[in-house]
Amino acid sequence: MTILALPASLRHDNATACASLLSAGIAEAGEADKAVAVDASALTEFDSSALAVLLQMRREALAAGQTFAVNGLPKDLMRLATVYGVSELLTR
Repeated sequence: MTILALPASLRHDNATACASLLSAGIAEAGEADKAVAVDASALTEFDSSALAVLLQMRREALAAGQTFAVNGLPKDLMRLATVYGVSELLTR
């Protein structure tokens, strides 16, 4: 399993850079590793851009034939995901 870590802060101003790094990690895992997990336990500052990044990573992993999971999602971010109706996509 490939585990990719989120930074402590994931907001609009660094979302593109973070997504690029995570995308590289998914691509690096390639076909050799069919499971990708994102560790969100360090995440303390975020906005809705964090959800956008996680959903993009999910799309990329699934498109590459990999499974995708998010571990350590902060409760407030899970609440935000619920408000936006995407929590199920991050908990499967």
